[in-house]
Amino acid sequence: MNTAMKLSGFALGLAAVFGAAYGVGHVAGPVTPTAESRHDDTTAETEHGGAGDAGHGTEAGASGRLPGGLLVSDRGYTLVPVIAPAGEFAFRITGPDGGPVTAYDVAHDKRMHLIVARRDLSGFRHVHPELGSDGTWRVAAPFGGPGVWRAFADFTPTGGGPLTLGVDVTVPGALTDRPLPPPATNATVDGYTVTLAGSPQPGRTAELTLTVSRDGTPVTDLEPYLGAYGHLVALRQGDLAYLHVHPDGAPGDGRTRPGPAVTFFAEVPSAGAYRLYLDFKHGGVVHTAEFTVLAGAATAPTGGPAPTGGPTPTPNAPAPTGAAEHGEPGHGHD
Repeated sequence: MNTAMKLSGFALGLAAVFGAAYGVGHVAGPVTPTAESRHDDTTAETEHGGAGDAGHGTEAGASGRLPGGLLVSDRGYTLVPVIAPAGEFAFRITGPDGGPVTAYDVAHDKRMHLIVARRDLSGFRHVHPELGSDGTWRVAAPFGGPGVWRAFADFTPTGGGPLTLGVDVTVPGALTDRPLPPPATNATVDGYTVTLAGSPQPGRTAELTLTVSRDGTPVTDLEPYLGAYGHLVALRQGDLAYLHVHPDGAPGDGRTRPGPAVTFFAEVPSAGAYRLYLDFKHGGVVHTAEFTVLAGAATAPTGGPAPTGGPTPTPNAPAPTGAAEHGEPGHGHD
């Protein structure tokens, strides 16, 4: 059964809206950013940042660039959702010439990383679409139930620098906003306990170490996943500014051990509440541990932000079947 969906681009300073039906309807056309949001070659690129890949993370006021994922169009590249059969999500990246991009560099074993999360920061998924000859990326729909979801396309077009573009996807239906869990330094997932040491600091690099154990025993045989022993995504509560971090060291480099500790160097763009999502692989399965952390002078969150541009939440409505909850294991990796 086709699920009606509205696709809307959301970006700071970007006045453009995508409209389409999910499974039926028409292809959403390219979006041209406003003069205020258009980035050109004089704007500092959003780079993957060296050791630890601090990457995608400082505010425009400090470095001349916005955090990743806030724009649907950047440096001439635009994320365009397109019509897809029921149960599938599809999109294209159009380039400066207006045509679909078909050449991408491999970054962390993949040419495209698609990360989705509900705007209340629940339901996180990290998946890898397949590219068709016409420049269309396709993947089994990663959205876990009703709500307003943010989809982040993290990629490097051949001949260009790394980019993260974002678009909102609204899945209609009864829903309740899920409060952001309080800050914590321990998370459990699938029988594993992950402990966080370190605290993010706005505008400067901070060391974050996540240590994995199972049944009280340190896990010392983590398996490489996408070329690393762990991947860390941070999303800022409210606008979902995006930071994709990779760990210090790599499997096989002669110095990096396969656990129990995985160390990252990350720079968050501002004070605020953030949700951290750690992907790690053990026993042939990818697991995701989630944390809420506070950066700077932020106060503890009291609840998730109201969804933007989507259906009005239904108070006291039961959680929809199949919807991903905060901390729910099995986040749809491939």
